[in-house]
Amino acid sequence: MVKLQQAIVVEGRYDAGRLRQIVDAPVFETSGFGVMNDKKLLSLLRRVAQQRGLIILTDSDGAGFVIRNFLKGALPKDRVLHAYIPDIYGKERRKAKPGKEGKLGVEGMEREVILRALENAGAMMEENSGPVRTPITKFDLYLCGLSGTDGSSFARKQLLQDLELPEHMSTNALLQALNVLYDREDFMRQFSTDGDRND
Repeated sequence: MVKLQQAIVVEGRYDAGRLRQIVDAPVFETSGFGVMNDKKLLSLLRRVAQQRGLIILTDSDGAGFVIRNFLKGALPKDRVLHAYIPDIYGKERRKAKPGKEGKLGVEGMEREVILRALENAGAMMEENSGPVRTPITKFDLYLCGLSGTDGSSFARKQLLQDLELPEHMSTNALLQALNVLYDREDFMRQFSTDGDRND
């Protein structure tokens, strides 16, 4: 597994699943064209780009380039890298037939192809010499009343609203976003044990 400094944005969950087998980095999904109408997701991607840097990795078909070009215009240019996969014809294992253009998407790419695309884009490997950042965990969400307790669903929904994150984020997606936007100490300091903000 290769550890990257930047986060990555891909089109869908199968692409994200493939990337998570190869790299240790936050991976966000556009939900296909959904990002074009989701202001909160776009806001999250902007924040991730500013804080960590973001690599756009979409399919090489026409739809992938429409999504890429939309993101190119919506995200800070100096904080975004573009990784391109080659045109390889075929179909992914889970599909009965190839896609409209007959090209493999990110989910169908070999590990080496994805790593080469990331390297060619200028992806930075994280240095292991610095202090290890303690991640926010599901247990921390529980301690803050955001998971596994009475009212945690409401508290999580309120947190998503307060942080201007997409309202339909799963707990795992929320955890990933929090680990990009906060370090654990700051996050825990902002929340009391009953889940209320300490503003």
